[in-house]
Amino acid sequence: MKRLIIAAVSAFAALSLASPASAQAGCTREQLDTMAQSWVNALEAGDPFKMELGEWADYRENFKIGTLSGLFTKPRKVDFARKVLDTTTCQVMIETVMTDPEHPYVMATQMGSGFNGGIGQIQNIVTDEGDWLFSAANTLKYAKAENWGVIPEAQRNTRAELLAAANAYLDLFDDKSVQVPWGTPCARLEGGAYTGKGEPSDSCNVGVPSGIKMADRVYVVDETIGAVDVFLKMGDHMRPDSHLFRIENGKIRYVHTVTNCGDQVNCGFPPFDPNKPMGAPKAGN
Repeated sequence: MKRLIIAAVSAFAALSLASPASAQAGCTREQLDTMAQSWVNALEAGDPFKMELGEWADYRENFKIGTLSGLFTKPRKVDFARKVLDTTTCQVMIETVMTDPEHPYVMATQMGSGFNGGIGQIQNIVTDEGDWLFSAANTLKYAKAENWGVIPEAQRNTRAELLAAANAYLDLFDDKSVQVPWGTPCARLEGGAYTGKGEPSDSCNVGVPSGIKMADRVYVVDETIGAVDVFLKMGDHMRPDSHLFRIENGKIRYVHTVTNCGDQVNCGFPPFDPNKPMGAPKAGN
């Protein structure tokens, strides 16, 4: 019987997270797309068994041990889903938006296969009311309007180039000497707050705070669409955070941030003021 639990805290589980069996065997985009879509299907059915779970499913929610049965309490309409497919590590990332007024959510999810086949690891960052600049309706509006289409093969950046661009952005939070490959135009979607105005001059270089460590980074990279998703622990409180990048011609085009604030409303900050520089939760908050 497949088990909906929960992190096997063992050397074997740790090894499976670092070196998924599917990465050793190889995978196709079609297989990864099926895996990612199964997450969406499971949410909409309210049934985790819509996924092909391995014998042991290691589920972490906001970097804590969780149970799938706690999330899949009822069917949930998924209004938007974006998939990032990593054929090097055989991992996927899914950005999902659910605007149900009873309980809206925005989630960032990384998944991969375990040694015995099926989905073995699920890391899920869950945000709702009270989390960083949360507005599922705004996230839906802005995310749907962006172009994350396939990049022609001759114009694609390498995996190393994509990672370098993403890491430069994240390193800037603790080192202002870092040169970030800003694109123009560029737009940042932080929670439900958006910096883009639809102008050719739109910039993502609108400020980030100082002295923040972006620790324990875990990557999902999709060269086909120029995407890098990074799960990390942010600042002194080690807040669960996902930064999703779209990179075109080596330059950052879009940044999506999903941050869980725990029990501190909006991570201790006032609501977003569009007349002030966009920042992020500071290290001490």
